[in-house]
Amino acid sequence: MQASRARLFKEYKEVQREKTADPDIQLVCDDSNIFKWMALIKGPSETPYDGGVFQLAFSVPEQYPLQPPQVRFLTKIFHPNVHFKICLDILKNAWSPAWTIQSVCRAIIALMAHPEPDSPLNCDSGNLLRSGDIRGFQSMARMYTRLAAMPKKG
Repeated sequence: MQASRARLFKEYKEVQREKTADPDIQLVCDDSNIFKWMALIKGPSETPYDGGVFQLAFSVPEQYPLQPPQVRFLTKIFHPNVHFKICLDILKNAWSPAWTIQSVCRAIIALMAHPEPDSPLNCDSGNLLRSGDIRGFQSMARMYTRLAAMPKKG
């Protein structure tokens, strides 16, 4: 557990130092628990998620970095590989200790831009893409983004 704590503190310091290095990702660690993180990621441009800000919750196991963190979308999203949980190989069998929480966020943004409809967690969006209804998928994804992920204008 000490090794995982040390690793997480190192990642936290790096995130603090490079806050402006990656404007698409904002990571925050829970003040009272280094094993709980939140991320705000910007929807990738030229996708139906463009303009949206999506909140993720990270639960990091005590065996980290030997085991991957558990990541959930807190913001509602219409995507074939997301149903709160995220279907991403690096969060399961392709995990490597070389990955960091920041790089996991990068991979999730890449997944948002390039959905994998053949292994859907969200069957409705997967079926739209598999049947070739790109327009239907994009319109639903844009609607969800507008309703759930757009910063509120006050």
